[in-house]
Amino acid sequence: MGGTEHLTVRREGATLVLTLNRPDARNALSLAMLVGLYDGWIEADADDAIRSIVLTGAGGAFCAGMDLKALAGDGMQGQQYRDRLTADPDLHWKAMLRHHRPRKPVIAAVEGYCVAGGTEILQGTDIRVAGESATFGLFEVRRGLFPIGGSTVRLQRQIPRTHALEMLLTGRPYSAREAAGIGLIGHVVPDGTALARALEVAGRINTCGPLAVEAVKASVYETAEMTETDGLAAELARGWPVFDTADAKEGARAFAEKRPPLYKRA
Repeated sequence: MGGTEHLTVRREGATLVLTLNRPDARNALSLAMLVGLYDGWIEADADDAIRSIVLTGAGGAFCAGMDLKALAGDGMQGQQYRDRLTADPDLHWKAMLRHHRPRKPVIAAVEGYCVAGGTEILQGTDIRVAGESATFGLFEVRRGLFPIGGSTVRLQRQIPRTHALEMLLTGRPYSAREAAGIGLIGHVVPDGTALARALEVAGRINTCGPLAVEAVKASVYETAEMTETDGLAAELARGWPVFDTADAKEGARAFAEKRPPLYKRA
């Protein structure tokens, strides 16, 4: 199991929990964090025993975006991480879920600040839970910067365009309740309980057929920009093979026998 000094990795049953671990900087992104994130996504993809992923932050914050102080100076330390980035110049975009989509469901558990790059990573997750005091927003324009982590493309596809443009062009903060109201997040829970709720959601996913879960996620994303006709055809191509699996037969048999199913990814 991987991890770095700024990204911890642990298992909760069939769930891989990735924790942004730089609380003194509100988990601002560092090279160590980005490399750890990327390795976490790859570990989850490669290990069939992992059925879901939870992404969270340590110390009462999710992620305050890129470390601007480090960018302005020489704070992005760690030659081994620089070497990884040199070997794969796209690594940081994959880490931020801009150029990589894990095949397992990713659930975000947000407490505190989830702004700038934090909100951009959030857009690459599938299900989102936040504590009631969490703060969201894309602050880049306030610093004369561009939210290049994918927000000008993704945000308008995830929430109504008028809300997307207001968030992008004003750089103002949004409360958890407001973020839920515009559809950016799905659950608002008492502070300190976002991780527990995210693990609860993950646990429910973990009881489902893993081949079915992964096929459903893939179908949702691959058909998002298709016409209805093309999307329905793609859904059939993706979905029919699931019915021929041993897991599908096991699900039906377990239902008839009134017992929990024992899925084997077969």
